Amino acid sequence: MNPALARAVCASGLMAGPLLLGAMAAGRPQVADSPENRRPPERLDDPWLPRDPALGSAPGTQVSLGEFLSIQVNIDADGLNIIGDAANEPSIGVDPTAPNRIVIGWRQFDTIASNFRQAGWGYSHDGGRTWTFPGVLEPGIFRSDPVVDADDQGRFYYLSLHTNLADVWECRMFISQDGGLSWGDGNFAFGGDKTWFAFDRSGGIGHGNLYQAWNTGGNVYFPNQFNRSIDGGLNWSQPIEMPMRPVFGTVAVGPAGRVFVAGWRSGTIRIVRSSNAQDPDATPTFDLAQSVNLGGSFAGGQGPNPAGLLGQVWVAVDRSGGPMDGNVYMLSSVNPPGTDPLDVMFARSEDGGKTWRGPVRVNDDAPSPDAWQWFGTMSVAPTGRIDVIFNDTRNSQQANISELFYTASTDGGRTWLKNIAVSPPFDSWVGWPNQNKIGDYYDMVSDGVGAHLAWAATFHGEQDVYYLRIGDYDCNSNGVPDNDDLDSGDSGDCNDNGIPDECEIAAGTVKDDNRDGIPDECVLIGDLDGDGSVGAADLLILLASWGPCADCIDCPADLNGDCSVGAADLLILLVNWG
Repeated sequence: MNPALARAVCASGLMAGPLLLGAMAAGRPQVADSPENRRPPERLDDPWLPRDPALGSAPGTQVSLGEFLSIQVNIDADGLNIIGDAANEPSIGVDPTAPNRIVIGWRQFDTIASNFRQAGWGYSHDGGRTWTFPGVLEPGIFRSDPVVDADDQGRFYYLSLHTNLADVWECRMFISQDGGLSWGDGNFAFGGDKTWFAFDRSGGIGHGNLYQAWNTGGNVYFPNQFNRSIDGGLNWSQPIEMPMRPVFGTVAVGPAGRVFVAGWRSGTIRIVRSSNAQDPDATPTFDLAQSVNLGGSFAGGQGPNPAGLLGQVWVAVDRSGGPMDGNVYMLSSVNPPGTDPLDVMFARSEDGGKTWRGPVRVNDDAPSPDAWQWFGTMSVAPTGRIDVIFNDTRNSQQANISELFYTASTDGGRTWLKNIAVSPPFDSWVGWPNQNKIGDYYDMVSDGVGAHLAWAATFHGEQDVYYLRIGDYDCNSNGVPDNDDLDSGDSGDCNDNGIPDECEIAAGTVKDDNRDGIPDECVLIGDLDGDGSVGAADLLILLASWGPCADCIDCPADLNGDCSVGAADLLILLVNWG
């Protein structure tokens, strides 16, 4: 398919005609020969319908179990639950330069009377404590399969699938420069059904590259499933084929810049690796492709999520710099031998994916024909800790009644902490938006002391997206819980809201115009001598500093933050006199 034509179709949302369909099919192998290609991909099957405003809104957007508090993200302007809509399949990104800035994207259904979905998003600038739901990226445009992440410059990326009545599947990469408040028009990224992407954070020649992989079905570029961007998501290379054609999986980049794509194919879990995709001057090739024993078969379309996956295949790489640095990990909810329908299983490679240790069962319940551990999700912290969450029916023994569980490993997945429930029970069979599933995945980002989770549940009798912080907060990424920083005095909290001042300044939720590390709201502006008042002594200090600042970071008399002391600063001082 001509990329320019694909871009036009993707942007317009219009139905392609017979000529376009013929062009798409010309010269391409047919894809109806395998079970994974017979699974129905994301399709535009219902028209958009407006939500009935008479349904109104309702309180109760926080759900807790012990210390674990899940906070609803898809809320109205008053912070209330929007009755009658649905939100599922969330993905999360955290700004590494200001971890209090978080973005979650999801599939937004304005009403469950229609299967039409759009690219919903919400943002938080206080570490997930409160959320704003501005709406959807492109109102009235069918979008699905959201994937969100942030780069090391603090930019957020939102990869989104679009399709139309002619079954043309294409993706766009939307970029936010302001912490998720606004997004550009999006850049054409090729792609297809069940896309995923990852950043290269290796510090090598590919640092900053983005790598994308998607399914063989719902793919107008079949048999090609992989491409990359070497300019920050603005432009994307022509797709290429991957060996073994993994589907329903994820992408990860190791400390050496090697790219791993995991997925499922023909009943087996598979992984492929490219060692040269990081090289901007090389055409990516794959130097490893093999099956991995996860102790069971991939599952979907049954039990807790009748029309969806029961979990995708996760791949992650340890980048801790410690003894497990470079370890490659795989995890998925799979159907094990015997009567137990689903377990969360894990495997580890210590040689870059060449060989794998035997599978380890992560859930610690007794096998049971009614125990479903589904939507197994994994992320790895900078310390090397592996975090895992999953939905679990062990306590209800009913396929539709699940609790969210958490566990972790600090020894490379050899052993796992006792599984703990982190949510009340919910019914995964209610709130279906004319589609019998609650999406296909959750998403998680780990840091030194905990993890940020985006997940979906039905505590209001409808599908909603929630944010859950697992463990303490660490908003300055120093590996120390925020409460410990505050208790020790290493961080200040001048407004007494439990968030270190430097984190609020970095996230932009408070001003620090003179860059002294203290929120302006807590400082008597113009009190240059620190005596608690603004007077003649402060005026003399300001006048003595008149002119350009020698050091813009350390220039106390620069009250308006323009790197110069002048009339504007004098006016500020006089306004605060006394």
